[in-house]
Amino acid sequence: MGQEKIQPGEIVSLLIAQGLLSEENARYAMRVHAKLGSGKTLIDTLKDLKYVEAEQLKEVLRANHLSLKIGDLLMELGYLSREKLNAALSIQKGQKNKRLGEVIVENQFMTEADFIEALSVQLGFPFIDLVTEEIDKKLIENIPIKWCISNHFIPIRKEDGKTLLAFMDPFSKSDIQGAQKLFGSNFIPGIASPYLIEKKLEKVSAGRLRSRADVDENTAIGIVESIISSAIDQGASDIHIEPFEERLQVRFRIDGILVPFKIFAINAANMVTARIKILCKANIAEKRRHQDGRMSFEHDGNNYDLRASFFVTVFGEKIVLRILNRIDQIIRLDHIGMQPKMLDRFKKDVLTAPSGVMVITGPTGSGKTTTLYSCVSDIANPQINIVTAEDPVEYMVEGISQCSIDTTINRTFDETLRHVVRQDPDVIVIGEIRDNFSANVAVNSALTGHKVLTSFHTEDSVSALIRLMNMDIDAFLISSTLSCVLAQRLLRRICPHCSEAYKPTSWDMRFLNYTAQDIGKYEYLKGRGCTACNHTGYRGRVAVFEMLVLDEFIKAAILESRASYELRKISIETAGFVTLMEDALSKISKGITTFEEAFRCIPRLVPPRPVHEINRLLGVI
Repeated sequence: MGQEKIQPGEIVSLLIAQGLLSEENARYAMRVHAKLGSGKTLIDTLKDLKYVEAEQLKEVLRANHLSLKIGDLLMELGYLSREKLNAALSIQKGQKNKRLGEVIVENQFMTEADFIEALSVQLGFPFIDLVTEEIDKKLIENIPIKWCISNHFIPIRKEDGKTLLAFMDPFSKSDIQGAQKLFGSNFIPGIASPYLIEKKLEKVSAGRLRSRADVDENTAIGIVESIISSAIDQGASDIHIEPFEERLQVRFRIDGILVPFKIFAINAANMVTARIKILCKANIAEKRRHQDGRMSFEHDGNNYDLRASFFVTVFGEKIVLRILNRIDQIIRLDHIGMQPKMLDRFKKDVLTAPSGVMVITGPTGSGKTTTLYSCVSDIANPQINIVTAEDPVEYMVEGISQCSIDTTINRTFDETLRHVVRQDPDVIVIGEIRDNFSANVAVNSALTGHKVLTSFHTEDSVSALIRLMNMDIDAFLISSTLSCVLAQRLLRRICPHCSEAYKPTSWDMRFLNYTAQDIGKYEYLKGRGCTACNHTGYRGRVAVFEMLVLDEFIKAAILESRASYELRKISIETAGFVTLMEDALSKISKGITTFEEAFRCIPRLVPPRPVHEINRLLGVI
């Protein structure tokens, strides 16, 4: 019986030809790779099987120039997926003056260091990492730095009687000729980050280089306005302004993911920081301590509130600006993303209850405040008195009394909560349970007949019960006052402009402990990446929920101080409980989001039920 013919690709063929990989091992690796279907490359599988070492592979590729294009090489080596490579090529078509490498690095498909190392593999030049590489000071003292600057290279050290040079572009004829005039043929060309070469040369020149133009107050005003305006236009929730040794980096958090905006010269950092501090009424002179502040910003006729945090790092003050009041209108409860049966039960059993504590839980940025105000807006009417204590007030709601905490005038959270209960409230909204005091106020207010809506930072709904039990609150108080815990996360939506059919891989199913029958005959989708979604495959976000309504079985378990896994099991068996992962899987089956997003954002605490059963529990048709 003849052996099966393998078609391993150019890199694997080279490894076989070099005697570093047997055909039998290559054939076995290909069978394993075909079964995995996890997005890994064949090269990744070879490395996992210990058939080839990463450094050994790079040395072989450097010594043997392949006909592979840089994009195909990046994909075969596992740096880029096919989707990301296609996205980068698509972006490059609209920016014809840019090289593929620039597009890949600018859009964070790869780090610059990884790309340059991959390029060195393709070109056969040694890669020089100037972050860790020590430069021979004696060598560089005897070389005219201006000549190195004009020819875009820097000497590193002597190797076997030759000088190793780091080039920005080792294929530039003029730069190579410039090096030859100094060293003849007695040098080894290497490749390094152009940015780091430039910075190293600036340091070596010790002030002999022409310095960048100073950033004055007027320039700083323009920079700050352009950063905030661009963030609002792009729908960012946060702005990160980060100083490093040689640059000031600005990134925006869009749909929960940080994306790069711009890099400024480091000499802009002090004036930009000072400008933001002035706007936030923070202490300009204080640079050794962390600070907080708030500011208002007008853009396109709308006012935005920004909350600022100044954090002292080794290279200066990092600033994070949270953009508030970005939504003109509170999202209606029917539109926040709850599935039909869950929404119906939430309205009937939780929001219409005359008293009790309703807790919304999740990490920072999971949409808790938006959901909280959707609930407030739903129950607000002229017959009831709603009073809030928030830090800060993020959404203005007509007809309710809202209080924003201000510690600068001693209007603290504790003091405000003491006064809230004296305002004859029907509903109390506590922005966040942050300590034992606020937890006790919530519980005791519910005991006296008030409805309390609040938020909490825990991983899931059952964890909120456990944390409350560990805050010195008696178990009988929790079981008698807590009506519902609603956990949530925000997942990115599939872009409607580039969605296409996606078949769940064997890796997806193993990750969920699923068989093909558990997945069901649903049409799963994934975003290919297009200009509308900035080639991410996602546009906008959707909330996924986990609602725990306390029934008698759960209350009894709380009184018995049961462990979290027992509480979770009882909730599933008696309370119609659907986990965060299960709600995400339901939305994945409807083509709203992806497996990748669910795995990225959601804790996996118990194995999910089959998708068709989840959809039945949630009332999804």
